Amino acid sequence: MKYAYTILYVEDVEKTISFYENAFGFLKKFITPEHDYGELLSGETTIAFASNSLGNSNLKEGFKQLSINEKPSGIEMAFTSENIETDFKNAIAAGAIVYESITQKPWGQKVGYLRDLNGFLIEICTPIKN
Repeated sequence: MKYAYTILYVEDVEKTISFYENAFGFLKKFITPEHDYGELLSGETTIAFASNSLGNSNLKEGFKQLSINEKPSGIEMAFTSENIETDFKNAIAAGAIVYESITQKPWGQKVGYLRDLNGFLIEICTPIKN
């Protein structure tokens, strides 16, 4: 078994893909003609987005839609960066919202938290040095 991708349910797939391209430099892999599902080229594990309506059609019991106006869910996406201060500022310029500013951890890693336009929590951090 292999962990292949994470799907995040969003209001607007196309707008979200564009945000991740501008904020983090990922490239669009594809988007369906219906604009209800799309993927980013993001490394070994694919980040994918599906519309809330597609999610509701797939999940008969429904799901809790995320809101930027509520606290984030207890899950985050983490992106490593060799230029954390620059990448953090670029993401903010593209519309990300600061949740926790960059701090230095006792083990030497720098970590900061943002929220995307849908309210998802994103960690930007330096790689952990062995």
